[in-house]
Amino acid sequence: MSTANVADTRENPTPAKHKAGIAATILRAPKWLLALILPLATLAVWQFVTVSGTVAPWTLPTPGSVVAAAFELLEDGDLGKHIGISTQRVLLGFAFGSLLGLALGALVGLSKLADAFLGLSISALRAVPSLAWVPLLVLWMKMGEDSKVTLVIIGAFFPVFTTVALALRHVDAHLIEAARSFGLKGLKLLRTVQLPAVVPSIFSGLRLALAQAWLFLVAAELLGASMGLGFLLTDSQNNGRLDRLIMTIVLLAVFGKITDALLSIAERWAIKRWT
Repeated sequence: MSTANVADTRENPTPAKHKAGIAATILRAPKWLLALILPLATLAVWQFVTVSGTVAPWTLPTPGSVVAAAFELLEDGDLGKHIGISTQRVLLGFAFGSLLGLALGALVGLSKLADAFLGLSISALRAVPSLAWVPLLVLWMKMGEDSKVTLVIIGAFFPVFTTVALALRHVDAHLIEAARSFGLKGLKLLRTVQLPAVVPSIFSGLRLALAQAWLFLVAAELLGASMGLGFLLTDSQNNGRLDRLIMTIVLLAVFGKITDALLSIAERWAIKRWT
């Protein structure tokens, strides 16, 4: 290769290097800013296809009409009630389901006898679809709060149980033996060695459980409720209020993300504290 060609190559970087530089520049942007790109692009496309008439308004309302529907419910005082009751059901069900999953998961993960007695039965129950529980819970507990919260408890229980049980089974045996050589055993061994070793897995299960809690909540409220976001979905469908229907879906996504973000903060604190 001639000296002139070498100089030209150095002055003009290859397309691959140019693209790598662009990617590196993008990645240096704040994470929250990158996360907003897709939602904002979706909102822009939504606005365009509805305002331009590409999609009929009875098929997809404009973003403005969805926001107007939210303000309408806010002025009536109904939206706050729907959000409040659904959030309460999720938090109660998630708390009880997670604690139960943590306790039984630890028991099954640490005890071969408990695994032999409980493992098969719990695995079988885990395969039951959420909607299959609804008729049984309605017959047992009627249409009150107990049946709805119980369904959320069921949804939150299985992810925590599964992740905790599996994680405890795979704790480093040498670490456990070293702890036992220092006299640790029973609950003290669990609290000081085994649980801290599986903190990341526990929070992975908790985040899955939280997502399941919102999912099971909607299943409960769709079939038997007079308040809540799931009820608002059904009511909007029955009345042909597509703007309210989409508004409720957006609210479920927003509050699901908010609760997940709060759990993520707790996860970072716990990992820093225990690992």
